[in-house]
Amino acid sequence: MSHDHDDHHHAPPDAVAVRVKAIEGLLAEKGLVDPAAMDEMIDIFANRVGPQIGANLVARAWTEPEFKARLLRDANEVLEELEIPRLQAEDLIVLENTPTLHHVVVCTLCSCYPWGVLGLPPNWYKAPGYRSRVVREPRRVLKEFGYDVPADVEIRVWDSTAELRYMVLPMRPAGTEGMGVEELTALVTRDSMIGVSALGTPVTA
Repeated sequence: MSHDHDDHHHAPPDAVAVRVKAIEGLLAEKGLVDPAAMDEMIDIFANRVGPQIGANLVARAWTEPEFKARLLRDANEVLEELEIPRLQAEDLIVLENTPTLHHVVVCTLCSCYPWGVLGLPPNWYKAPGYRSRVVREPRRVLKEFGYDVPADVEIRVWDSTAELRYMVLPMRPAGTEGMGVEELTALVTRDSMIGVSALGTPVTA
């Protein structure tokens, strides 16, 4: 596969967007869908279900050592306590990145993904090319995403299944020591929780 990073991370082509809106309009005209209900569902998955939920878990782990230990030990217990839904009753394992170890997540068979904490999966995550290549040549694939993993850092690829999903706990950026949970949550990206990017250091005064 030729991995085109721009195609994966920019807005869809105008022609595709227009087609989607046309189909949505036709379905609404025929009374098959309620536009308000559709907007509500999109808002739930894009803004309320995730990836903000996952980002908040990461930010709390960075600031609360006991919470971090519990999240890494049994993420499912933490999700239950916080009433975060596991939409397909799947188990979740949180993987911690360190200066010498980097985790990246894939589903080689289909597109299993932790919807409850990361929201809707990106299109590239479901693409056959990513699913096959990241297992064989993860360092090269991550470089194509713009993340050049140092040679002395080990990369581990984790294959999701219908019963088991993974989320990466990225390293906390330097220069964020004085930030609270809300500020830190805003720094965490979906891609960093999949493992295809690293968080940079915020600009400080």
